Amino acid sequence: DIPGIGISKGMIHLPQIEYDKKKRYGDFEKMDEFPEIGAALDIYADDGTQKHLNGDILHIRTPEKGVREEVEHFVEMSNLKQYIWDIFRNVCKYGDCYIENIVDLNNQNAGIQRIKILNPNYVSRVENKYGYLENFLQEIPEPKSSFMPDPGEGMGQGTGKYIKLDKEQVVHFRTHTSDPNFYPYGKSILAAGVRAWKSLKLMEDAMLIYRLARAPERRVFYVDVGNMPTSKVEMYMERLKQKFKKEKFWDAQTGNISERYNPLSTDEDFFVPTRPKGSTKIETLPGAQNLGETDDVKYFRDKLLAALKVPKDYIVEKDKSPERKANLSQLDIKFARAVTRIQREVEIGLTILVKRHLTLRQIPGHQLKGLEVTLCPPSDMFEKRR
Repeated sequence: DIPGIGISKGMIHLPQIEYDKKKRYGDFEKMDEFPEIGAALDIYADDGTQKHLNGDILHIRTPEKGVREEVEHFVEMSNLKQYIWDIFRNVCKYGDCYIENIVDLNNQNAGIQRIKILNPNYVSRVENKYGYLENFLQEIPEPKSSFMPDPGEGMGQGTGKYIKLDKEQVVHFRTHTSDPNFYPYGKSILAAGVRAWKSLKLMEDAMLIYRLARAPERRVFYVDVGNMPTSKVEMYMERLKQKFKKEKFWDAQTGNISERYNPLSTDEDFFVPTRPKGSTKIETLPGAQNLGETDDVKYFRDKLLAALKVPKDYIVEKDKSPERKANLSQLDIKFARAVTRIQREVEIGLTILVKRHLTLRQIPGHQLKGLEVTLCPPSDMFEKRR
């Protein structure tokens, strides 16, 4: 039996934290489609996976020359350099990233042959009552009858059947946090901006609807109805409206004059009947005059960028003055600290992955004690200042 997880009718009932995780991941997926947030995640991944001066993304620190050569061979064989950008971005986006170690069971001494990034929506972490990792559970997705996904289908919806994965089979990259709302999973950098993102999305939708509704100009038709009886004025005005809404044209197929809808007419025009003292005239009502006011949208956008810790000048282009360039260099140093914190979490997972490979390669344990795998510093200005 797996502690904390009950089994009933062949279906595993997960704790509430698992369902909260799937809902949280669903929000992060929608946030990634937002241009500012997607650009922020790319900036994190680009800065966190820069190359060293020698062209390597990973730096291996170990006093053992043979261990270093074995690690370099593993990095090349497993294409870890190609996967590291996605790993770093997933850690920033979800707070979690799961890497499956694929080993040839007939030749385990060959080590890890390749790695595979698992979908975090379908992987669950199982710990005992003391908080120690026991294994992982991978949910089997619902098979699709076609290549196109079902509309409206939520993320992480599967058959309720799970595959048990050994704890040594998966490396869990995560941002460590003591927040009980996220434990035992990591806390995404997007977690603090969910509320601001939802407010910004609603505000942008409201602004778009207002612009579409208020932008067009309207006309006011003052129609002189003379001494026409009140009962006939309404019918006369309706006939007049139809003349403006439809235009006549010659139909060559039928040989008759037909009418069709005039797309240039506006249904929101006003028709006002007037008596003999007035005269027929047309006035134009201007559209909304405050379409350029977007301070409320900018307010929530600034809150969102503040939650992501990304300098606003990285996302929003302003004037290219010398003062702005000097300010960017200072912001770059401050932002580098946020990227470095994510790098430390990723380096922990990379070191675990490399040590598992070396253990399978029968490397003695005392040679692995001083082994560290580090990433390149995220900022040149940050390094120069240090």
